[in-house]
Amino acid sequence: MAKSVRGSSDLTDDHLNEHPVITPFTWFGLDVGGSLTKLVYFEPENIPDDDDQSSEIKKAIRIIHKYLSGNTAYGDSGVRDTHLEIKTQLGEYTGSMHFIRFPTAAMPAFIELAKSKNFPLLATTICATGGGAHKFSNEYETQLKMKLRKIDELSSLIRGIHYMESINHNESFYFTSPTIKEKCQKLNYNFVHPYPYLCVNMGSGVSILAVTGPKTFTRIGGTSIGGATFLGLCCALTGCNSFEEALELASQGDNAKCDKLVSDIYGGDYKKFGLPGHLVASSFGHMMDPEKSKAASRADLARSCLAMVTYNISSLARLNAEKQGIENVVFVGNFLRKNTLSMRLIAHAMNYWSNGSMKAIFLEHEGYFGAIGSLLELINPQYDDTSES
Repeated sequence: MAKSVRGSSDLTDDHLNEHPVITPFTWFGLDVGGSLTKLVYFEPENIPDDDDQSSEIKKAIRIIHKYLSGNTAYGDSGVRDTHLEIKTQLGEYTGSMHFIRFPTAAMPAFIELAKSKNFPLLATTICATGGGAHKFSNEYETQLKMKLRKIDELSSLIRGIHYMESINHNESFYFTSPTIKEKCQKLNYNFVHPYPYLCVNMGSGVSILAVTGPKTFTRIGGTSIGGATFLGLCCALTGCNSFEEALELASQGDNAKCDKLVSDIYGGDYKKFGLPGHLVASSFGHMMDPEKSKAASRADLARSCLAMVTYNISSLARLNAEKQGIENVVFVGNFLRKNTLSMRLIAHAMNYWSNGSMKAIFLEHEGYFGAIGSLLELINPQYDDTSES
C-alpha cells in the first residue's frame, strides 16, 4: 500500500509541476551501479488515452504497466520493494512510485525483457545515472535503439534525497541507545532545514559529500571499502552467495571471535585514552592464531567483515564531518538495505567518538535516490549533458 505524502518544504524540487515533459511511457529513471541496478517507476492513477496513439502503442503501455506494477519479482533476481511504494505527483499526474532492483550483472536479461515488452516503441531516451549508464550505453543503443541520457551520479543522488524528503514526512530517522537492544528506538528526524550536512553514499564503494544547499555540494572524500567489500569478503570467507545471506550470517555471529579487542591487548580498558575493552583494536586479529581461526564460525567471519567495513566508514565520516564543522551526517546507499545492524553500529560509533556532538541520520529509501533523481530529470531537466564527458 502506498504511503501518504506531505506538503512542500525548503527541499521541494523547483517547478516540478510546470511544463512537464511526459511521453506515453518514459516514467522511470535508472541508477546502474557497480553491483546493483535501481529502477524507479512512476505509475499514474489514470493512464492518459491519447487518440493519436496507435493500437500497438496503447497495447504496449497496458502490458508494461501491468507487468511492472502487478509483480513483486522479475526473473531470477529482480525485486520490487513494495514497502517503499509512495504516492506523489509528477507533472500533471498523480500516481505511485515503485522501486525495483536487480543485480547489474543481470543487465543483459533486463535488455532482453525490455525488447520483449516493446520498450523501444514507447520511448527513445532513458535518463540514467551511475557508472553503468556509461558502461551499457552502447548495448542500449544497438540492441534497443534507445539512448541513455547520462545524468551526473552525485547530482542525481542529492536531488533524489531532497525530493523524497520534501514529500515523505517519515523519510529520515535516527536511533537512540543503538547498542542496547531492549532500549533502542527508531525515531523520525526533522530534516526540513538540513544545511549543511554530510552525505555518506554507501554503495559498492563510498563517496562523502558536503552539502550546503539544494544544488550545492562538494565531494570531499571516499573509500574503496564499501558494500561490495563486505559482500566480496563474505563470499570468499564463508561461501555465501548473496547480500541477504551475508547479512543473515552476520546477524548470528560474534566478531570478537575473529577481531582482536583492546581488552585482548591491555587486559581491560585503556583508560588513559578512554578506549573501552570491547573496542576493536585489529579486525581479524585473532585469525593469525590457528586455534582461534579454526574455532571461528562462518557467522563470526561475516560479522567481523560487517564490523570492519561499518566502523571504517563511520570513522571516515566522523573525521570529514569534524573537518567541515558539520554535525548532521546522512548515510544512504544500498549497503544499508535491510541492514539495521550496520545502521545501529554507525549510530553508536558516530555518537561515541564525537562525544554526542554528531548525529547519524538514515533514510527509508536507502539506495534509490540516484534513480529518483534520474526520473526527476526526465520530468524537469535541470542539467546539461556534462556527465557525458
